[in-house]
Amino acid sequence: MDADSQQVLEDVSARAQIKALLPAVVDKAPKEAAKMLLDYPDNFIVEMLQLMNPNQAQRVLECLPNDRRQKVLAAAELPTRQQWARNEAYKENTVGQMMEPPLATFPPTTLVAQVVEELRLLVGRALITYVFVIDEEDRLLGVVAMRELLLASPEQRIEEVMIRNPFYLTPNTELVEAMRETMLRHYPVYPVCEEDGRLVGLVRGQMLFEARTVELSLQAGSMVGVEKEERLGTKWTRSFSYRHPWLQANLVLSFIAAGVVGAFQDTVDRLVVLAVFLPVIISQSSNSGVQALAVVLRSMTLGELRAGKEYPLVMKETLLGLVNGALTGVSAAVAMYIFARIQGGGDAGWLALVVFLAMTLSCLLSGTVGALVPLVLRKLGTDPAAASSII
Repeated sequence: MDADSQQVLEDVSARAQIKALLPAVVDKAPKEAAKMLLDYPDNFIVEMLQLMNPNQAQRVLECLPNDRRQKVLAAAELPTRQQWARNEAYKENTVGQMMEPPLATFPPTTLVAQVVEELRLLVGRALITYVFVIDEEDRLLGVVAMRELLLASPEQRIEEVMIRNPFYLTPNTELVEAMRETMLRHYPVYPVCEEDGRLVGLVRGQMLFEARTVELSLQAGSMVGVEKEERLGTKWTRSFSYRHPWLQANLVLSFIAAGVVGAFQDTVDRLVVLAVFLPVIISQSSNSGVQALAVVLRSMTLGELRAGKEYPLVMKETLLGLVNGALTGVSAAVAMYIFARIQGGGDAGWLALVVFLAMTLSCLLSGTVGALVPLVLRKLGTDPAAASSII
């Protein structure tokens, strides 16, 4: 077997190995995925990262040791290397971190025949969906779909068949906002331009929606103290380090709640019937707070909670807590009255009033706190979902 044939077989074997390993790497947290890839050659890592969601690939790349990261960057082609370096400058969960290099870029005067010839070479390196027409300063002038190229005359210039003033995203746009902007524009690829119109990358629609879906799915875990880094394949020791601190924090807060009950121990001892209704009041107030918390977190996630809307939202949740607490308090008071009469207590009316007031006030406060906690955490620069439910 000659050297060329041997090289082809090695390339095919490497690609098969990459595709076989890809699902396992994607399912890992970035740190664990980076650790898994350390045993493979630099070129292997480059190809693996190119097959991953750009946002996830960026995180894995950042988790590699510095010297190894530099070697991997050196092994990548220049456009890819430049794109990764550019993406690193943008904040997490923005369009900028998901960009791929726009390889199919041409001046407006390029002939259709020349574009087609160039595309024949490019399709072996990347999935080409659109041709981007740019000026000498890299400003986006238009987009050409493959259908237009197919139907155009070879002698035509691409500026004659391009779609002018196309829709584009900006790299600093958060994924939530990008999802809203693309809701009615279902394109396979979106160009990404700076404010001055310079084309700096492209983002694939599938990757955009996939990244947002993953982010939303991770939020449920964050609400109960499960870190976003934790996955199904995470080692138990790492899962322990993620979860245990939140459980300790929850324990401290539970002791505080128990201390409040303990402060009224004498009253509870004299009126044992009250102790029966303590779990009911705690459960209802907790549910009221979690409902408010869920609404606020959902509003944040969907980008609905804009500046100036915080106060009306807190007031709304406080009012809902008051109304829900009063209505459930009436039901609980009736139950207390009947229970106290059955037990032969002489203060059934007073006990019913106490339960009503306790239920109303606790639901009012829990609704207010449920709305305030994620807002305060966001102001402090913390993930609102990370500790809200624990607190």
